[in-house]
Amino acid sequence: MPRTTPTLRHDTVTLPGGLRLDTVGQGDPAGTPVVLVHGWPDSWFSWSRVLAHLDPRLRAVAYSQRGFGDSDHPPAGYGLDRFADDLLYLCDALDLERAHLVGHSFGSFVVRRVAEQHPDRVDRLVLIGSADRMGEELVQEVRAAIADLPDEVPDDFAREFAAGTVHRPVAPDFFDALVAESRKAPGRVYRDSWEGLVRVDDRDRLGDVAAPTLLLWGDHDALFDRGQQDRLLAALPDAELRVYAGTGHCPNWERPDDVAADVDAFLLPRG
Repeated sequence: MPRTTPTLRHDTVTLPGGLRLDTVGQGDPAGTPVVLVHGWPDSWFSWSRVLAHLDPRLRAVAYSQRGFGDSDHPPAGYGLDRFADDLLYLCDALDLERAHLVGHSFGSFVVRRVAEQHPDRVDRLVLIGSADRMGEELVQEVRAAIADLPDEVPDDFAREFAAGTVHRPVAPDFFDALVAESRKAPGRVYRDSWEGLVRVDDRDRLGDVAAPTLLLWGDHDALFDRGQQDRLLAALPDAELRVYAGTGHCPNWERPDDVAADVDAFLLPRG
């Protein structure tokens, strides 16, 4: 029988220092905790299709990172380590001593940073559309595209960028909502968070990731290629790769039921 679409619990969580994060939760409050971290320049909404398919035994939490969605947009603090600290503080606020972490694209670099620096806080990792390192051509291309982006991000820019990351068609209403969410981030946050991401090269720390890790990657990913997956797979101590055929950079948008099934199978106890 098909599952009933879960009800999302919306909340605002205030971190030490006063930063307010927009969060949603679902599933068993006493269940296995998993925190989902979105990509650039998305919000918690990018997980909405996956959340609809996740096993209700999981206590799933998705949130909008600082600067994005309906979370606070502070004037500074967009380095990768600050995003990782925010995730830890959020887990503290939710009384999660340990949790599974799932990250897409930019979010995958955030969650693995936590796993590198605080292995005692992470049970398992799922990295979707990740890479061993950002490619220089991509870094320069995006940097040039956002150099003069106004704080009120134009609809056509946000729409073109999002369209360039998918291969399989997604529902128009879902895509329109993704674009609207991405435009909530000011142009300055696009630039500052992009620079905060590309300045960090954590390849020498990947061996510190103790958590078993699942890599999910679409074979038509326009941002990260198969070589980057193979190098990431080799650098992580305990990792496996699942390749989705005919899928772009965003399997969580394009194949949410398959992603949810793979996340469920990887995170929940067997038997």
